[in-house]
Amino acid sequence: MFPGFSNSSIAKTTSYKVVLPFYLYAAFSFIAATILLFVSSNSFLSHFFEPKVLAVTHAVALGWGTMIILGASHQLVPVLIEGELYSNKLAYTSFVLSAIGIPLLIYGFYVFDMGSPAKWGGRFVVLSILAYLINVAISIKKSKKENIHAVFVFTAVIWLFITVSLGLALVYNFTYTFIPHDSVHYLPLHAHIGIIGWFLLLVIGVGSRLIPMFLISKYKNTKILWAIYILINVALLSFILIFYFLPITLSFIPNILLLASIVLFIFYCFAAYKQRIRKQVDEQVKLSLLSTLLMAIPIILLFIIIAVFVKKDAINYHETIAYGFVIFFGWITAIILGMTFKTMPFIVWNKNYHKRSSMGKTPNPKDLFSNIVFKWMAVAYLLGFAIFLIGLLIPNSLLLKPGAALLLIAAVLYNWNVFKMLYHKPKKND
Repeated sequence: MFPGFSNSSIAKTTSYKVVLPFYLYAAFSFIAATILLFVSSNSFLSHFFEPKVLAVTHAVALGWGTMIILGASHQLVPVLIEGELYSNKLAYTSFVLSAIGIPLLIYGFYVFDMGSPAKWGGRFVVLSILAYLINVAISIKKSKKENIHAVFVFTAVIWLFITVSLGLALVYNFTYTFIPHDSVHYLPLHAHIGIIGWFLLLVIGVGSRLIPMFLISKYKNTKILWAIYILINVALLSFILIFYFLPITLSFIPNILLLASIVLFIFYCFAAYKQRIRKQVDEQVKLSLLSTLLMAIPIILLFIIIAVFVKKDAINYHETIAYGFVIFFGWITAIILGMTFKTMPFIVWNKNYHKRSSMGKTPNPKDLFSNIVFKWMAVAYLLGFAIFLIGLLIPNSLLLKPGAALLLIAAVLYNWNVFKMLYHKPKKND
């Protein structure tokens, strides 16, 4: 039996046919994003509103981060709510719409054509998230059990729908001006609703369930999780209020709230780690735990950006781009790299061996991928991330190429292991 999942949980998990396409698409997107990062690295020393920067950002945020989270959540939501996914057809619909829409949108940004490619891409993405939102909402409603983790997920999906809807509005605003300011003005709002409302809420909601589970820890503290939930949502709502009505210098208020929520989550993970039954912690969980520490770096950078703005009445674009890089290539990528090789092996194992598990010896899920390749991937990723980040902060273009090259190597190694699992076939004696 795979650690952390009961028989009832396995019975309720979604078919691998629904989930694995998301993982595969995300893996390709990771390579595509790192290739774009490598060939466009010097663009990251200019303004954040630069076509190639926008293309890379959306390749990572949508193609890499969001797609793999959508795939994993189709598998994990039934476990969290102790029920079944409402509709596999809606899940397939969500995948197909996103798979078509994301490359159209990225192409539109890369060539900076806000006409048909970007508009159709945005429409498909919005419809995809709408299908996903309906699926999650009905699944939770039909479930007899609701918990804090499900609340995190559902709220995050609502914020995601708001994020992509606003994004589509901003694409339209380039050709049909219908909002008070130009689209660039609203980019911070669009980005932070997605980062805080979607990624942060979702990662903490699911991570607070998975990390104790994979550590085999009995630690539970719903009071801390509710406090985190409230802090994050109040922080986001206060940011929106400040964005529209109050001086930007007051942005330290949501920053403090976010920092408090992250400190609480780090404490939650540390408590789960201290109370773990399994003393030996594998590399995948270590990388995921590292990602929780990386969550604090963007908040620190935000304080620096605000302080510089107050002093000089201008934004330092190098620090702003570094802020986004840490979020997408640091925190989000680190937790995905770790959790992929904790969740996907189970999905593949369940596909191949669930019906055979009572008939004899079967391999452990962790044996379905190469741990040596994973370690080299982690090394390449951490070095690449650190070198590229230093290149952004100094700034120094000579560091960006090797940093991007190492991140590309990490993406190739990640894909190698993903395909090793996808093409795994049971041996005759298994």
